[in-house]
Amino acid sequence: MTMATTTIRIDIDTLPDHFDRSRPNAVAEVVEAALREGGIKADCSDLFSHIKIDLPTTQLAAASAVLVDLQLI
Repeated sequence: MTMATTTIRIDIDTLPDHFDRSRPNAVAEVVEAALREGGIKADCSDLFSHIKIDLPTTQLAAASAVLVDLQLI
């Protein structure tokens, strides 16, 4: 059985000031660690103009709460 996944993309130019926009890979690592601490298995990466977050759709609500805490959404 295949697990449904969701991809969230966050434009690097819209990152809050407390994130270093010049280091998107580091931002992706911070986001992934925060999600992991929240019990969410996600894969985060930087793709030139945005941060890409792939996660199980069943964890979307929990991930959204973490992203709100990080001021990303």
